[in-house]
Amino acid sequence: MPESPTRVAIVTGAARGIGAAIAQRLAGDGLAVAVLDLEESATKSTVEAIIAAGGRAIGLGADVADAVAVDAAVARVAAELGAPTVLVNNAGITRDNMLFKMTEVDWDSVMGVHLRGSFLMSRAAQKYMVDARWGRIVNLSSISALGNRGQANYAAAKAGLQGFTKTLAIELGKFGITVNCVAPGFIVSDMTRATAQRMGVDWEEYVAAATAAIPVGRPGQVTDIANAVSFFVGAAASFVSGQILYVAGGPKA
Repeated sequence: MPESPTRVAIVTGAARGIGAAIAQRLAGDGLAVAVLDLEESATKSTVEAIIAAGGRAIGLGADVADAVAVDAAVARVAAELGAPTVLVNNAGITRDNMLFKMTEVDWDSVMGVHLRGSFLMSRAAQKYMVDARWGRIVNLSSISALGNRGQANYAAAKAGLQGFTKTLAIELGKFGITVNCVAPGFIVSDMTRATAQRMGVDWEEYVAAATAAIPVGRPGQVTDIANAVSFFVGAAASFVSGQILYVAGGPKA
């Protein structure tokens, strides 16, 4: 039998942190990976790590909230790596503040990256999946979707992604495309370190406080999220769609 073609994945926000871990895990699973972030130069270390491990990857820069940039980026992936049939919408930012201090820019920026970005990336990539009659979309939500003080914008965006996930699963299922969502709990990452710094809290104390509320007794690692994404992308999850998987070390977010 002829070998099946290498699957091509796009991972957004993949220059560092959770996105980089996902990109490297999918490359290890045998996929060619497009490492996308706001600036192409920022993707260099992730791309080099994948190539050094024997994988295939390219880096590209695009603002996921910009429709023209997104369409151009996805077209470039198709031209250089092949038709993208796996998409991981991981790109995200925080602009935390209490409601009375939150500006319109704080709100719009977070909605733009998380919701508009996931919409634009999914719309651009789905055509390749429909043509292939096979596809995987994984969206990154958060336990903050259930509510978190000082994150009205982020929580609303992450909750919105869950509804987005379930709707796309309904619309795209007949084309062999599954759409699922991973909702991380507390993860040791660049983003959580930045949050602690912004709050003026010692990092070790911040981690200890978060860990105290986690039943398994440890903070999450970026590889925990990459493992969950790998499952959703793989053949073993072909009958799983429209699901929200909380990867949070316990039953409560």
